[in-house]
Amino acid sequence: MEDLIQNTTVQKPKWIRVKLPTGKNYRELRTLVDKYKLNTICQSGSCPNMGECWGEGTATFMILGNICTRSCGFCGVKTGKPLDVNWDEPEKVARSIKLMKIKHAVLTSVDRDDLKDMGSILWAETVNAVRRISPGTTMETLIPDFQGITKHIDRLVDVAPEVISHNMETVKRLTREVRIQAKYERSLEVLRYLKEAGQRRTKTGVMLGLGETKDEVFR
Repeated sequence: MEDLIQNTTVQKPKWIRVKLPTGKNYRELRTLVDKYKLNTICQSGSCPNMGECWGEGTATFMILGNICTRSCGFCGVKTGKPLDVNWDEPEKVARSIKLMKIKHAVLTSVDRDDLKDMGSILWAETVNAVRRISPGTTMETLIPDFQGITKHIDRLVDVAPEVISHNMETVKRLTREVRIQAKYERSLEVLRYLKEAGQRRTKTGVMLGLGETKDEVFR
């Protein structure tokens, strides 16, 4: 058994190692997140780059709690029954952004398929709170698909953050495996709807290394 363990132990390459989080910026950001009981995708998603980003004073705030109603294969966020919506969250996030003197804030959320509005009302209130408390801050909002229901998407269009982003995550062939409860065509439709509704800047993201081909990526 000992020989088997030794033979299956693989030395990790140096480039995959990350530094322990240190520095003034990291400590200040950690204090704010703990004080206001905020969620970040950095923590909830177990991101290995958290120490580096927080050390630069950069973080992606995650609203609507830290428990998701979906179970995407690539994501480290917990799946289950979310807690009740915290309606103080927009104010807390906005005040933290103000205290951190953030010029460009990135906001994301868990999926809240358990709510009638899919969380879109709190999304809009968060954008409005940041505008009111930190008017010099621009925002990118990385939103769920809201099940493609346009009245929920319209709430984000109406408050007009500088960027509305929705990630495709992967190519069509791998969508069902990677994003179990999502639909490739629905995500495309969300992006199309945002643009046609007048959102000036839209954005998406795709992961590589899941078995996709170059042709599928370009498509």
